[in-house]
Amino acid sequence: MNISKQEQRALHTLAQGGVILIERNGLRKVVAVNCVNRDGWYMNGFSVDLFRKLKKRRFIASRGGGPYRVTLHGLSSVRAQLDNR
Repeated sequence: MNISKQEQRALHTLAQGGVILIERNGLRKVVAVNCVNRDGWYMNGFSVDLFRKLKKRRFIASRGGGPYRVTLHGLSSVRAQLDNR
């Protein structure tokens, strides 16, 4: 499956324990998203469009109203790397 470089970076961050935090407006529409790694650093270049692409392809999901995390399908789709830093 073809995955862009930004999608790869986001999935690697999520696979290592990161989360996606969402900000919504009063109409429950997504206004801003932030991808945070396990150390608390924000991923540069993560946008609402990238979030929607990952969600549409079912690489990420939210359970119980919590933050978005990588799914098993997302883990199997990302290429294995020793360290992506």
